[in-house]
Amino acid sequence: MTTRRRLSPDERRAQLLDVGARLFAAKPYHDVLMEDIAQQAAISRALLYRYFPNKSALFAAIFQQASRRLLDGTRIDPAGSLLEQLSAGLDLHFDYFAANKNTVLAANRVLAGDPVIQAIITDELAELSRRVLDATGLDGAARDRVSVALTSWLVFVRALCVEWLTSAPCTRAELHAMSIGALRGALGAVTDVDRLLGSPDE
Repeated sequence: MTTRRRLSPDERRAQLLDVGARLFAAKPYHDVLMEDIAQQAAISRALLYRYFPNKSALFAAIFQQASRRLLDGTRIDPAGSLLEQLSAGLDLHFDYFAANKNTVLAANRVLAGDPVIQAIITDELAELSRRVLDATGLDGAARDRVSVALTSWLVFVRALCVEWLTSAPCTRAELHAMSIGALRGALGAVTDVDRLLGSPDE
C-alpha cells in the first residue's frame, strides 16, 4: 500500500498554485470553481480556504507568480543590443500570453477593476521600464522623456496583446512587428532611437 506523503505548508501552497494555474489557463475565470481546484489537489475545500480565502486571492497569487517568472526571464544585459533583448522579451511574453490566454484575459478584462491585480500589472510594467532605462545609461531630462515614451509603449503592447488574444486580428509576426514599430516611433520622437536601441540593419 502506498502512503500519501503529507506536504509542508510551502509545498501545499506551491501545489495549489500549480493546480490553479492550469485550471485558470484552461477555462474562463468564471468557469473555474474552488471545488474543482480542491478536487484536483485531492484536498478538502476547508483546507484550500485555509491557504486562499477566495478565488480572487488564489488568482492574484498565481498571477503574481507568473509576473515574477516573466520578469526573471527578461533581465537586460547593458552590454548587449537593447533592441535584440527587447525583441526577445516580447517573444517571451507572447509565449506566455498564448499559452495562458484565459489567465491574461481574466487579469486584463474580467478583473480590470481589481486593485490587487492592477497593482501587479503596474509593478511589472514599472520594473520593465526601469530595467530598460537603466540599460540606456540616460539620466536627467533625457531619461524622463524616454521614460514617458517607454511606459506608454508597454501599456500599448499589453493592450495590443489582449486584442490579439480576444479576436486574433493579426498574426503573431505582425503583432511583433507592430510592437517594435511602435517602440521605435515612440522613442524616435524624444531621442536618437538608432543610437539608443541599435539600428535594425545591424
